[in-house]
Amino acid sequence: MAEITEQQILDALGNVKDPDSGEDIVSGGMVTGIQTKDGHVAFAIEVDPERGAAMEPLRKEAEKTVHALPGVLTATVVLTAERQPGSAAPPPPQSAPAGPGHGPAQGPGQGPAQAGQMIPGVKSIIAVASGKGGVGKSTTAVNLALGIAAAGHKVGLMDADIYGPSMPRMMGITGQPVSDDGKTLQPLENYGVKVMSIGFLVEEDTPMIWRGPMVQSALEQMMRDVNWGDLDVLVVDMPPGTGDAQLTMAQRVPLTGAVIVSTPQDIALLDARKGLNMFRKVDVPVFGIVENMSYFNCPHCGERSEIFAHGGARAEAERLGCDFLGEVPLDIEIRTTSDGGHPITVSQPDGAHAKSYRAIAETVWTKIDQTLAAREAEAPRIVIQ
Repeated sequence: MAEITEQQILDALGNVKDPDSGEDIVSGGMVTGIQTKDGHVAFAIEVDPERGAAMEPLRKEAEKTVHALPGVLTATVVLTAERQPGSAAPPPPQSAPAGPGHGPAQGPGQGPAQAGQMIPGVKSIIAVASGKGGVGKSTTAVNLALGIAAAGHKVGLMDADIYGPSMPRMMGITGQPVSDDGKTLQPLENYGVKVMSIGFLVEEDTPMIWRGPMVQSALEQMMRDVNWGDLDVLVVDMPPGTGDAQLTMAQRVPLTGAVIVSTPQDIALLDARKGLNMFRKVDVPVFGIVENMSYFNCPHCGERSEIFAHGGARAEAERLGCDFLGEVPLDIEIRTTSDGGHPITVSQPDGAHAKSYRAIAETVWTKIDQTLAAREAEAPRIVIQ
């Protein structure tokens, strides 16, 4: 069957009308960012911010229209609100649903437990984050997830890095997700871990030229429009920095905790500190810091070199009053196994590096247990006599 074309999608969407103007959404310039791959279609609909919540039926109609086209397996449509220059922002709503695309922003002190809704079947969610790129965050997220799974827990792994998705390659998955009901996607699976990434829906070298609101909506759909099933923990590989994606995760779901990844050098620790403080401001517990690329052992002479210094993350954790979760060396085997889709935790399970990741995973799991137990203890109980 021939690949669906952008023109076919636009022709179909020409029958979807804006309920206010009566104009179709294509002629009105509302359709942007069309992406297609092997029958999977994704695009955004730009709407006025004041109409955002009311446009959900339009989004669903557009999604249904494209999904009905021959050759389309899945259709993912997100709403993005573009404010005209110079226009004033509307006052925040007193209450709003927490579903995709229209939840209220939260400020300091309004934590995820109040703002977000747990994903059905998912008992806990942890974010693996870093203040900057290039510190091995995704490698840590993958091996952390696999380490928790190795202990017998049900684990999912979500790739929240829309602009630079790496989970398909690192987890050795090349298929595309399917939808049994036309509404929810089935995550792909390898090594006993369920995985979802925007990288499954677009070609590996295709740039995602999406604005912030589109990214936020896509993240929410990857969380709530995916049939994750029963999971003990969903590990989320966050994009680097402290931007829209991080706030979306903190505000839309009750994160159980966050793990910060950094290298030992001062500049990386400075950015890691920003990431840690961001999670604290939105009341997400920070489980601790992992020091990645902690040192290098020469495979030829055995000499140890501290290329990026050493011990900086441990000292930073102590200074900031959080736990130091462990250190992982800079090693070519970690890099090659990750690039090859065979992470070291499963490809060399008896090696020293895999043991380091499993030790970190054990500590993180203990913290998940403690956090969930504390939340349950704080919940009000109604006693009928």
